[in-house]
Amino acid sequence: MRLAGAVSALALGLAGCAVGPDYHRPSAPTPPAFKEAAGWTPSHPVDAIDKGAWWSMFNDPDLNALEQRVAVSNQTVKQFEAEYRQAHDIVSEAKSAFFPTVSAAATGNRSKGPAGSTGTTGTITGTTGATGVTTTPTGATTRPVNSFEAVLEASWVPDLWGKVRRTVESDKALAQASAADLANAKLAAQASLAEDYYQLRVLDEEQRLFTGTVGEYQRLVKLAQDQVREGTQPQSAVLTAQTQLYGAQASLIQVGVMRAQMEHAIAILVGVPPSELTIAPKPFDRDIPTPPLTVPSTLLERRPDVAAAERRMASGNALIGVAVSSYFPDVTLTGDYGAASSSVGRLFSASTTLWSFGADATETLLDFGLRRAQVRQAKAAYDEDIAVYRQTVLTAFQGVEDELAALRIYQQEQEVLVMTEQAAQQTLKLDLDEYREGTVDYTTVIAAEAALEAASLNVLTAIENRLNASVLLVENLGGGWTATDLPKG
Repeated sequence: MRLAGAVSALALGLAGCAVGPDYHRPSAPTPPAFKEAAGWTPSHPVDAIDKGAWWSMFNDPDLNALEQRVAVSNQTVKQFEAEYRQAHDIVSEAKSAFFPTVSAAATGNRSKGPAGSTGTTGTITGTTGATGVTTTPTGATTRPVNSFEAVLEASWVPDLWGKVRRTVESDKALAQASAADLANAKLAAQASLAEDYYQLRVLDEEQRLFTGTVGEYQRLVKLAQDQVREGTQPQSAVLTAQTQLYGAQASLIQVGVMRAQMEHAIAILVGVPPSELTIAPKPFDRDIPTPPLTVPSTLLERRPDVAAAERRMASGNALIGVAVSSYFPDVTLTGDYGAASSSVGRLFSASTTLWSFGADATETLLDFGLRRAQVRQAKAAYDEDIAVYRQTVLTAFQGVEDELAALRIYQQEQEVLVMTEQAAQQTLKLDLDEYREGTVDYTTVIAAEAALEAASLNVLTAIENRLNASVLLVENLGGGWTATDLPKG
């Protein structure tokens, strides 16, 4: 073990410089404020988002329970988690190059030469070239000869030019990027779950709407049949009422199919077979929460995809140093320490000791532009990483602006559509009263009923759009994640 200690001590004294550029994060286009937020007041603002549990702002226990299962059971998240563990172990692998490689070897032989032979009958040769020899006089009868050897071997390439340090720097940045990818996968899965969940709840509302419409059409069919018997309406009124009834029933069935499919999609997101998840229908709160906005520059720390792009950029910068280090010679230090003897008992005595230390250096003198091309390639790759990072930042700002505009416009649209629905309800009530009095025909009632159904569906669509926009705004703001969540080592 003295050899390993000596080489390790030498490692501490040979700290060289790290060639290549040191990393500084390039600038990214960052606006002073979000344009679409100007002059808009959310109808149901949320003061803060709980770190890691942004969905709690919707105040829905069923959604909370489902979201908590995503990080544990979603298979896409598990895939990214495994990729992060691989990246973390690659860092550990790269760090091992800071230290010498030490190995141990032991051999044992027993041999016998022919009788009357002359010279050597037993030879012990160490890996360092030290040789122990046993000879037999000419004409003597040879006996079996034992030979034993135990050797520690060490080799080390000191990081004189920072190649290993730059490699570790690159791999560490890639591991952090992988951690950000994992966070982004979780956020995307959680956002998809929230979107699917509220689409399911909107379908619950549509089921309730069509169930009520079917009941209303059934009453209208009976009313039309009574009036036909009384002779105040033609038979076509009954047929028209039945046509509307069957149409509403078909729509109710179609909503049932869509709801089942949405429930199955949610099951896959939480990592279970569709047969193992049932979500009971229930009404939902129509107040749409809106997450709080901060200054745009915080997106650079809040978005995991932006953080991943920045870390890959740092990795690319370190790889330039790795490429530059090829211009400098490689130095390898080697050493052996051991013993050789004809008996195990004497193997570790002073007289059987063998050792050697050595060093070699290699330098490429002519490579016809190979290293220059590799450095240029690394610099071009880094420039590509910068462009990807800046484009990711721009896309992040676009996503926030898109959803702010959507929330503002859908809120205005919903207000108008609610008034339209209220007017349609009053119109239907008046037309039904006049129909019973015989002052209008049945087609007027049918038209009013269809208008109310369309208006109610439009309100539900506007609510769904606002819910989706609110979820997507949270996703575009990075949820509760920040760059400080990245692993340090």
